[in-house]
Amino acid sequence: MTTFDNRENAFENKFAHDEEMQFLARMRRNRFMAVWASALKGDSVEAARSFGQELVHTDLQHTSEDDVVAAVSGYLGNLSDEATIKAKMSELLSEAKHQIISEEK
Repeated sequence: MTTFDNRENAFENKFAHDEEMQFLARMRRNRFMAVWASALKGDSVEAARSFGQELVHTDLQHTSEDDVVAAVSGYLGNLSDEATIKAKMSELLSEAKHQIISEEK
């Protein structure tokens, strides 16, 4: 194997690792969103788990963040607006990434 091949493999491995970490962070963020939305709504832990699974499923079926926002918005009704939901998603994604990075060390 040449140095170029080794370098190419290293870049491919890094890309695959980064994509996996991004995927895990999104799924964790979705579960965090379910807990946040359920607490805001006053639902039980079981409802939060169920909604979390629904959000993960929604995110797996659709690649757009707007689908997750729409699911959370539909779940919350008039308890929260779209801007608040998007801000919370961003905050919780940062938290999920931080947790995953610290777990990886």
